[in-house]
Amino acid sequence: MNIEAPKNRTDRAENTVPYALLRSSYAGLRAYAEGLGPLRQALQSLRDLGDAPTQKMAQRLESKLDAMEPSVTMIGQIKSGKTSLVNAMIGWPDLLPADVNPWTSVVTSLHVSPTPLTPETSAKFCFFEPNEWERLTAGGGRIGELADRAGADEELSKIKRQVEEMREKSQARLGRKFEALLGQHHDYGYFDPELIERYVCLGDAHEPEGNKGQGRFADVTRSADLYFHQPVVPMRLCLRDTPGVNDTFMMREQITIRAIRDSRLCVVVLSAHQALSSTDLALVRLIAHVKSRDVIIFVNRIDELSDPGTQVPQIHKSILDTLEAHNGPKDAEIIFGSALWALNAMSGPLSALPEASKAALINWAKACKDPQIKNKKARSILWYLSGLPGLNTAIADRIAKGVGREIVDQISATARNLLNNVQVADNLTAKAEIGEAQVHITADGIKAALNDVTTHNIGVLRKDLEKIYDDFGARLERVHLSFLGRATEALIAHLERFGEQTVWEYDPSGLRMLLSSSYRSFGKRTQAAYAERVEAIVAEIAALYQEALQLPEALFDIKAPPMPPVPPPVSLGQTIALDLRGGWWKSWWFRRRGYQAFAADFHAMVREETISFLDDLKTNQADVLHAQVLTQVDGFLREQSEMLLCTLARSSLNDEALDELFDRKTLAARDSELKQAHVYLDEVAP
Repeated sequence: MNIEAPKNRTDRAENTVPYALLRSSYAGLRAYAEGLGPLRQALQSLRDLGDAPTQKMAQRLESKLDAMEPSVTMIGQIKSGKTSLVNAMIGWPDLLPADVNPWTSVVTSLHVSPTPLTPETSAKFCFFEPNEWERLTAGGGRIGELADRAGADEELSKIKRQVEEMREKSQARLGRKFEALLGQHHDYGYFDPELIERYVCLGDAHEPEGNKGQGRFADVTRSADLYFHQPVVPMRLCLRDTPGVNDTFMMREQITIRAIRDSRLCVVVLSAHQALSSTDLALVRLIAHVKSRDVIIFVNRIDELSDPGTQVPQIHKSILDTLEAHNGPKDAEIIFGSALWALNAMSGPLSALPEASKAALINWAKACKDPQIKNKKARSILWYLSGLPGLNTAIADRIAKGVGREIVDQISATARNLLNNVQVADNLTAKAEIGEAQVHITADGIKAALNDVTTHNIGVLRKDLEKIYDDFGARLERVHLSFLGRATEALIAHLERFGEQTVWEYDPSGLRMLLSSSYRSFGKRTQAAYAERVEAIVAEIAALYQEALQLPEALFDIKAPPMPPVPPPVSLGQTIALDLRGGWWKSWWFRRRGYQAFAADFHAMVREETISFLDDLKTNQADVLHAQVLTQVDGFLREQSEMLLCTLARSSLNDEALDELFDRKTLAARDSELKQAHVYLDEVAP
């Protein structure tokens, strides 16, 4: 559904934030963006020197480079100040509502661009699919499933009452439109805080049907995408603000898992008052399977500490201890700061801070003894100690060495192949001038040979991947059965020793670790299969070039594209019945009678709970990765076939056609430009 922008559409003006502060915090990202200059120059050389097909390919590469939009997912505790932090990072202090009701389950993606945008859609709000809504309202969502499986009747009844209240409230607001909205989306040509609040903030449950105020669509909104111009951000960037993971129905946990899977970088926002306690194990589980390099921990709200200088080191140690004790990411960077300080630095003088916050600032400034704040003005000190510059620097570093590096490598590999082909074509052109250019294979023969190369290599790769996938599935089954056996044996041993009146608990972290290890092995084998196949393809294509053209072998330096990254198995962090403590587990325990009932029911419950891990690893992880690998190799083969056929077409050009391409006297100058383009690509090489 497209909704027209009102006449008073709100755009972001350049004077909405103090430029010097926000701009300086993005210095690292700016350095990366400016470092892409040589790559752009090489692509421009291809457009200037190549024929029409080469120019078209170069334009596609430029478009891919322009469309690069690294994404950063912000996750954390409710009330950790995550949304305020995001507002500070984009320089729009009041954009996202900072007090989102715990029942909303909205991932808000902020698509920031350094260049002005003129899209038809500036805001898109998607609603839950009918099956998602049914899963929630029929059984209380994921937490309802767990309660039902664990036999926690009281908790399940409570959840169903809450869900029913939410359904009634939504129907009261939306009336007959309620069911029709599911699976749909609303698009707008503008957005402002009021519009956003309509979709992500709780409103009054007693508002009449037709009300267009705050929270009207909040209960059924699944995600929000906002697109806007912020000139101080040096390149396109997507910041995903996720709701806190500890919600009543665990819907946010599932949505957050998908958001992390779609991003390469995760910022965990904690409150200095809570840090990372044992109650946040769900949060630890979510990040446990993400590489340490791709996790940044930001401890917010240090402005509320009475003695940051003493407390921050204690909090830092506590976080490290918790991560180590629960298999969290090792060596994750931890940054301390305050979104309140950052927002205040943007919008007002230091005097506007509450007295307690000022005292905390002075305390922290003295304790950190950072030379960066020497001789700075009060507002700049406030900005620096807010932690925003450090956070943005860390994000820039991860982008430059992670997803940004991968995209540059992909584009550079194709660009280098295009340059090589232009050079080969120029060699053919030079030979054609003196009547020496010959193709030693007919056009039909070349096409047939290329088809054979494609069919053979795709077939071999499919067979290799199928074997890897089957072995992976078998290994998962063995790990799963072994875990169930060990857990059941431990249960029986407990019953024999202590009887049925002492509640027993079993930690499933061992299963997660073994499944994660199996997945890593699967990823390595997939990478090896990819490397072996593209190496064979490169050799076969190069041999075909040489056989067809009889040109020096050094000209056929074909660069293979890097393999798609193996995504982290974040779904292993989802909550299962064995993670639940307290009344949930006790309810299940005391409903059993007799050792055999304990063992049989436990085995059945845990198997049904943990089988979802195996299914997700095979479908949302393994299948997706193998599809990406096949697509990458197929695209590489198509690209190389197109290049070879275009290059060979040069050998049959007559004098008139050669003159249309370029003045034959400029071949030497072209060669010099092509060599310079190679130098440009060397500048962006790792």
